[in-house]
Amino acid sequence: MLRSLGADPATVLAKVGWSLDWFDDPDRLVSFEGRSRLVSACIEATKCPHFGLLVGQRTRLSSLGLVGVLVKCEADLGKALRSLVRYFHLHARGGLPTLNVQGGQAMLGYATYLPRTESVDQLGDAFLALSLNIVRELLGEDWRPSEVLFAHRRPVDVAPYRRRFHAPLRFDAEQYALVFPAEALRYHIVSANADIRHLLQPQIEALNAARPADFPEQVRRVLRTAVLTHQAQAEQVSAIFSMHRRTMNRHLNESGTTFHQLVDESRFEVARQLLENSGLKMIQVASALDYHDASAFTRAFRRWSGSTPAAWRLAHAR
Repeated sequence: MLRSLGADPATVLAKVGWSLDWFDDPDRLVSFEGRSRLVSACIEATKCPHFGLLVGQRTRLSSLGLVGVLVKCEADLGKALRSLVRYFHLHARGGLPTLNVQGGQAMLGYATYLPRTESVDQLGDAFLALSLNIVRELLGEDWRPSEVLFAHRRPVDVAPYRRRFHAPLRFDAEQYALVFPAEALRYHIVSANADIRHLLQPQIEALNAARPADFPEQVRRVLRTAVLTHQAQAEQVSAIFSMHRRTMNRHLNESGTTFHQLVDESRFEVARQLLENSGLKMIQVASALDYHDASAFTRAFRRWSGSTPAAWRLAHAR
């Protein structure tokens, strides 16, 4: 992609401490933070404001390794997307796919949960483009979402987004998501293969066991969506891990943190992303984080950052 836009990959990679020969080793792991810095460097080098969208367009299930093969072998779209959500962390930690179904509507969403991740908007665009490729690979190239949500401002040039999705676009949303009728989750996948799936499942589980996430990271994943759905109480989160609130707190204390600290960290990260990337009004950001009024949100944000939300947005808005 860098070459197609007139930039030298080796030069861009060197700016973030990467080497071009790293890509000769498909099993090499790089940090999510480093990946986000690389995206920022790519945008700086190419001056392309929708770089993430273009990268996502070129990404397929095959890019996800064993996880992609497993998804392709599932019986229907619902099982395929749930496997994607369950095992995506084996491909990239720091980004969190979600699948929510309410009434007759399904939403395949994405969020980043690691603090101070750069180019969150580009990562969100990339995942949405990848998600479209995934569903079309499973159901057919004619498939279209009913709506696409972006948690960033409307770009100056919307044409690349329209060409990619061919669906209604909503910017300044609270999350990145493809929206589609829930009945599509029952659609059969042509490439379904139960035999290959049964062979892959033990390998996936072994890989999962070999790369365990520490407990605070697991809680961060849960909190990233729990904060926006107003379900970030200790009792609610501990129930997800099938443990008592005191047991969860003990595990977190042993890891050098507390549940309250992680909740504050998650709220600050969501607030930071919405303030920097979207044009949502302050009262809308406060409501998204379950604050009853903007003044309570302002006090909390000042405690987190030492700055007011308005001053932060002025200094950091992309």
